[in-house]
Amino acid sequence: MKRSRVNEIMAAAEDMIQEFGFRLPPFAWWSPAEFKARLPQAQRIVEAAMGWDITDYGQGDFDKLGLFLFTLRNGDLRDLQAGHGMAYAEKLLISRKDQISPMHTHIIKAEDIINRGGANLAIELYGSDADGKFDDTAGGQVMCDGVPRRYEPGEVLILRPGESVTLRPGDWHAFWGEGGDVLIGEVSTVNDDNTDNIFREDIGRFSEIEEDEAPRHLLVSDYDKFLYS
Repeated sequence: MKRSRVNEIMAAAEDMIQEFGFRLPPFAWWSPAEFKARLPQAQRIVEAAMGWDITDYGQGDFDKLGLFLFTLRNGDLRDLQAGHGMAYAEKLLISRKDQISPMHTHIIKAEDIINRGGANLAIELYGSDADGKFDDTAGGQVMCDGVPRRYEPGEVLILRPGESVTLRPGDWHAFWGEGGDVLIGEVSTVNDDNTDNIFREDIGRFSEIEEDEAPRHLLVSDYDKFLYS
């Protein structure tokens, strides 16, 4: 993706987030230079990969296959393994109309996906085989706002604003905005986007960025390049 396109997506996301009355934390607005200057105090933000995240999954067509995310908070895997401490994470996402976030599951992370406003959120669901791999003949069960719901293989669950679903490791899912753009909340166990996203297809989690202009704000995938050089 070109940096200019990333900046455009970021600006549009800012507008939508404000439209729904949501406010991002102060570090969201740091310039790259300010972030670098604050690095001694911002190590936890970097280590936890908190912040802006825009991906086209390496496929070069964000409008068709892509997702906007902002990681608001993220715990420590050691706390999750110990069973106490900061074992949780939270994100804000935007799924645009008919923009696919591709079929995937997680090994560790369980998550609540919450429609925070806008259009309906469509989630296509499949179960796993005995080894946890994608199985196009398997259904399963999820919890929708505390109520159990069985799903058939390939069934599309529709979440209206205010509704949510709990997805556990082994629940394969893809999602998109149905009929419009959707603001999505994600509350989960500790998140590691480098190792815990298992895609059905052979695609990447982060985008390669072509630097055709200066970054508006740093992406989480920018931290190593811009903060330590």
